[in-house]
Amino acid sequence: MATRKGKGRQAVRNKSGGFPAWAGILVGIMIGALVVVVLMRHSLVPMAPKGPQPNPAATPQPGSDEGLAPATTNTAPKKPQYDFYSVLSEKEVRIPDSEINAQAKAEQQQSAQQKQQAAQPAPPLPANAPRAETQNITAAPPSAVAPPPAAGPAQTGYLLQVGAFPSASDAETLKAKLALQGFVANVQSVSVGGQTYHRVRLGPFHSATDLESTKQRLSSAGFPAIALKAGT
Repeated sequence: MATRKGKGRQAVRNKSGGFPAWAGILVGIMIGALVVVVLMRHSLVPMAPKGPQPNPAATPQPGSDEGLAPATTNTAPKKPQYDFYSVLSEKEVRIPDSEINAQAKAEQQQSAQQKQQAAQPAPPLPANAPRAETQNITAAPPSAVAPPPAAGPAQTGYLLQVGAFPSASDAETLKAKLALQGFVANVQSVSVGGQTYHRVRLGPFHSATDLESTKQRLSSAGFPAIALKAGT
């Protein structure tokens, strides 16, 4: 009897001091619920995509294939472009500066030779020449002396064009500005390509020397000009 009571007391002592079974079941349920919550959370949160994402607000760069509108071709006929400074008719010929300079130098050399020949004294008559023959020598009438031929384009002369405008008032304004600088200009109207232009011109000049000098003075005063052959 003493042995049984001792074992019963030991069993009661062990039972009271051990972990109850219901507590283990409750802990297991809590752990399982926690695992379920974690799994559900991972299934609800989407995976973050790897790599850079396109920006919807960004605009495509020039030259890229995206966002390019189809190229449109302009089939409308282009209007003819005219330089108001150098509007010329089909028959007019523009003279380059190099040609003007060469012609001016040729005129200056010819003028210098004529002055040099005029300055030379007439050769004296031989001492044994008959006096009667010297008395019969008379000067040739002025009408018998032929004038030297004009050189090249100087027969028709030259012109300087300072501008050409569709508006007549603009042409007159430029003419007035030239007059204030001491240049005498005139306004001429011409039709080019169905459009009427009013050209401001100086001349005619009868020598390339005068033409070059006036052109240089115009340029110094702020009026660029182009040289033309008059009479074309």
